[in-house]
Amino acid sequence: MAGGTDSRAVRRRRRLRRLARGRGGESLIWTVLGAVILAVAVRTLLFQPFHIPTESMRPTLEDGDYVIASKWAYGYSRYSLPFAPAVFEGRLFARLPERGDIVVFRAPQTGGDTYIKRVIGLPGDLVELRAGVVWLNGEPLPRGLIGDEQRVTQDDRLIAYGVYEELHPGGAGYAVLDRGSGDLDIFAARQVPDGHVFVLGDNRDESRDSRVPPPVGPGFIPLENILGRAELVLASAGPQFDIWRPWTWWRLRPQRFWLSLDPDPA
Repeated sequence: MAGGTDSRAVRRRRRLRRLARGRGGESLIWTVLGAVILAVAVRTLLFQPFHIPTESMRPTLEDGDYVIASKWAYGYSRYSLPFAPAVFEGRLFARLPERGDIVVFRAPQTGGDTYIKRVIGLPGDLVELRAGVVWLNGEPLPRGLIGDEQRVTQDDRLIAYGVYEELHPGGAGYAVLDRGSGDLDIFAARQVPDGHVFVLGDNRDESRDSRVPPPVGPGFIPLENILGRAELVLASAGPQFDIWRPWTWWRLRPQRFWLSLDPDPA
């Protein structure tokens, strides 16, 4: 009789252990699912990181910067969601960018590529470029030479840039590069269509922006395509950096970590 009791007790303990393992596995699944939902919510509603793969926004942004963009700055569109499902049109809680803001957007001509540029013109603005100088609503944006820079290209060509400070009527100021006369220095006066913005790269001669119409460039940017406003450089690394290869860590640029991108910090 005692042996039967012991046998039942052993079976009961085994059942309890199986139940505990099952509940532990179920708890893990719910924990992972909760973490995924939280990550998607943060990425959709609050912040999203972006990697800068080109030099089109130099000197403000360098190739290899990792930028954090605020997703709520201008409200939300379907492009705010992962995979941009066509669940609604326009923007919820819409707010216009300010001139001088750096925005991240989906390129209209591709639908999938992500660009980062600076807002120059808002809906209804008249935008023009003359000899590389931006004219906004019939007035040139003030700019002054503050330095110069030289860089050697991958094919060993030496390129000289002038570094200018450009100012918007609202007070936003930032540095831009201009290497002299080029095809992108002239843009005939055009009015920014309703529901769009006009954007430029800070590296004015090496940026595919609103001066370049589709299908080669993005042209005017629909407000719906804007993902968010670039707020800061979280981290930065030079070419050939690999986090899994410690001997490349010297390519990190700690002086650019947590660098604010506010064009008017005052």
